[in-house]
Amino acid sequence: MTLIPNEDRKTLLLTGASRGIGHATVKRFSSAGWRVISCSRQAFPEDCPWEAGPENHIQVDLADSDSTVRAVAEIKERLRAQGSKLNALVNNAGVSPKDEDGRRLSSLDTPVADLQHVFRVNFFAPIMLARGLIDELEAASGAVINVSSIAGGRVHPFAGSAYATSKAALAALTREMAADALRAASA
Repeated sequence: MTLIPNEDRKTLLLTGASRGIGHATVKRFSSAGWRVISCSRQAFPEDCPWEAGPENHIQVDLADSDSTVRAVAEIKERLRAQGSKLNALVNNAGVSPKDEDGRRLSSLDTPVADLQHVFRVNFFAPIMLARGLIDELEAASGAVINVSSIAGGRVHPFAGSAYATSKAALAALTREMAADALRAASA
């Protein structure tokens, strides 16, 4: 890997980096020389795939709006301290509650508290992060990537109704965010 001077190094903020798409995203961008700031409920896992992970990890409960607001402040401070811009925000975190046997929960049996928790993580946290970091993203002509799901458009055998509806809402929010950004840019 070629070393890139800090002032020229691009920065990515990634939620949900602990497995799956998030882990693959970390590997791809860190191997390309990007600084990856990860966010998750857990402390930085020892088996994560990039060296700078421990110092570029923020522990945050995205289901808790106060925790999310504190994380935004910490992210801004870390960017300022290193003279970095925020080139990309990837909202990848997602939760999908299951019953005690690991099966999907339907719209008729998902507890309201679970519905609220899923929407706080899968829908509200992405808009809170984008709003809170809009100045840092604009300074870098950065992008917001919201990871949705095929479950947002059809019934899925493993994803329950809370996950599916939150991802459908996230897809709609992404369209709205793009339209709002275009309007703001042309104003």
